[in-house]
Amino acid sequence: MNWSIIETMKNLPLNMLRAMAAVYETGGIRPAGRRLGVTHSSVSRMLRELEAWIETPLFEHKEQRRSLQFTTEGEVLGRAALASLTELENAVSSVRESRRPNSVILSTTPSFAVRWLLPRLADFESRNSAIEVSVVVDQRRKAPIDSGADIAIRMGRGPWQGMNCQPLMGDALYPVMSRAFWQDNGRPDHIEQLRRLRLLHDRDPNASWSLWHQTHGPAGLDVRRGPRFTSSDLVIRAAEQGLGVALARDRLVRNSIENGALIRPFGSPQVELENAHWLILNPDQPQRATTGIMIDWLKRQALSQQN
Repeated sequence: MNWSIIETMKNLPLNMLRAMAAVYETGGIRPAGRRLGVTHSSVSRMLRELEAWIETPLFEHKEQRRSLQFTTEGEVLGRAALASLTELENAVSSVRESRRPNSVILSTTPSFAVRWLLPRLADFESRNSAIEVSVVVDQRRKAPIDSGADIAIRMGRGPWQGMNCQPLMGDALYPVMSRAFWQDNGRPDHIEQLRRLRLLHDRDPNASWSLWHQTHGPAGLDVRRGPRFTSSDLVIRAAEQGLGVALARDRLVRNSIENGALIRPFGSPQVELENAHWLILNPDQPQRATTGIMIDWLKRQALSQQN
């Protein structure tokens, strides 16, 4: 055991770091106080004490500034404090829940949780009313046990080294836009017309416009232009709001097409993604009965929505 790390942790001012994380998350001292259930003067005092303890300015102390401004060091510490305390909170919550024999904890990305999993969970509960399902969202790819989960679902080009991976289902990419955007831009219905439309980008490299361009063109399409979004759900929401045309995953966007929030104006052309979604299981750990039931249900749901 590294005792120097233990000694350092023993001396960490955790209450001050909680205040720092709350200020970083909420953007202000008063909302941070409300979040923590303390007065804003208490938050201010803890931040001053943290600056004194760390011997580094964390905020820009200028009289003409009314809004809270972090220094570079404050930005780094605030982001790290929020991320670490959030991960610790999630882990504690997961451990508490995992003690229940009738529970199953599933970790996945926010986009997959919102767009694919949650609309189907009512079906699982109707078939397995005694099982309590908890969902942990996390963008990082890691073993489920690292977030206190029984199963993880991740999108990408697996399998990944050192992880117990099983392919869950394939996917497909195709352009989507809102009906209002379609009408306002001359009702495009041919791929060649993509050249004059505003492209919306998902930062996921496995859902990039470059993949579409390599397969379907058109020639001269500038895949660099257009705004970027940090998640698939955000880029789909941007398309639903009429901000442009998104290259979306069929598994995530099909409900929006069925309810009319989005349309698929260019017909059937798409980019096939084989084994695009993966189950990640905990290695060297006996599978609980509830975990097996959830895995079987996920596979049936995947088969019921074949491309």
